[in-house]
Amino acid sequence: MPELRFDPVQLRWVIISTERGRRPSQFHQKTEHTKTSFCPFCAGNEETTPPEIYAVRENGSHVNGPGWKVRVVANKFPALQIEGEMDRQAEGMYDKMNGVGAHEVIIETPDHDKQLHELEFDHLVDIFKTYRFRLTDLMKDNRLRYVLIFKNHGVRAGASLAHPHTQIIATPITPKTVAIEFDSARAHYNVKERCLFCDMIRAEIDDGRRIVYDNDGYVGFAPFAARFPFETWIMPKKHSHDYSLSDDESIANFAKAVKDILARLNVSLSNPPYNFVLHTGPNVNAQPRRPNHWGTIEHDFHWHLEIIPRLTRVAGFEWGSGFYINPVQPEEAARFLREINPDAKYEPEE
Repeated sequence: MPELRFDPVQLRWVIISTERGRRPSQFHQKTEHTKTSFCPFCAGNEETTPPEIYAVRENGSHVNGPGWKVRVVANKFPALQIEGEMDRQAEGMYDKMNGVGAHEVIIETPDHDKQLHELEFDHLVDIFKTYRFRLTDLMKDNRLRYVLIFKNHGVRAGASLAHPHTQIIATPITPKTVAIEFDSARAHYNVKERCLFCDMIRAEIDDGRRIVYDNDGYVGFAPFAARFPFETWIMPKKHSHDYSLSDDESIANFAKAVKDILARLNVSLSNPPYNFVLHTGPNVNAQPRRPNHWGTIEHDFHWHLEIIPRLTRVAGFEWGSGFYINPVQPEEAARFLREINPDAKYEPEE
C-alpha cells in the first residue's frame, strides 16, 4: 500500500510508492561522463580561470600557479555578479532588482579523476574549512542575504565539467526553499521552545531504522518523507544554526560523515549522479531587513547537508502538484546503505 508522509521541514507531503519501485540493488546504472577535451580546473591550466580568490597551497607555490590543493575562483559565467547596487524597484505590479550577488567555484583537487570521497582525509578537511572561510567572508557583505553551497556530480545532476568542484552562490534575497525551512523552524520553536531539527535527530536516533551513519558529532539518516531514493541528510548532533561557526574538530567529524556516506552511495549505486546542498543560517546583518525577523534563528534553525542521488526523474505530476513520488521506502534505503562496506570497490558499467 502506498503511503503519504508529511515533511515537517518543507511542509509538504511525499508519496512513498514502493509498488512502482525497484529494489535498491536495481538502481545500478551506466555512469554518464561529461565529455571535455580541455579542463580549465586541472593543474597547469590556472591561467585559463579567473584569478584566485582563495587557495590552500604548498609552501612556496605561487598564486594563480600550480602547487595548490584546493582553489577558489569566480565562476567564469556567473549567475550573479558582485559589482553594483541592488536598485530595488517596482515595474507595474511586479518587483525587480539588479542581479547582484556572488558566484564562486571551489576546485576540490588538482586531480581530474579523484572523487570527493576518494580524497585523503586531511584534504577533505581542507575543503570543508574552505567552505567555512568563504561563508564567513561573503557574509561580511550586507547586500547578501544568503549563501548557498552546492555540488553537482554527474551529467544528470547538472555538472558541466567532470573535474571535482563545488559551487557557491550568494543572493540578495533568501531562496524560497531555505525560507520555508526557516519559517518551519521558527514556528516549531515558538510552540515548543525546542529546535525542530534537534527533535528530528532525537527521533531518528531513537527509532534507528533510517540511520545510515553515526559518529561522535554527526548523524546521517534518510528523511522520514524523503523525496528521492537514497536521499540522505547529515546534521551536527550539537545544535548549531550556522556552518561558518563550526570549529576544526566539528569540521573533521563532518568530513568523516560525508566521506563515509558518499563512499556508501558510490559503492552501492555504481557512482550515481548526485547533488548536495548545504543549508546554513542567513546573513542576519543584511540590509535592508525587517526588525527582529531572524531574532531567534540561532535557537530554532539547525544547519545540515542534504545529499540527493539523481536516480529518478521529476515529471509532470511532480511539477504540476508539488508532490514527489519516491519508489523506495526510506527505511529500506537506509538499511541497504548501512549494510554496504564503504571501503569496497564498485564495478563500473560501461
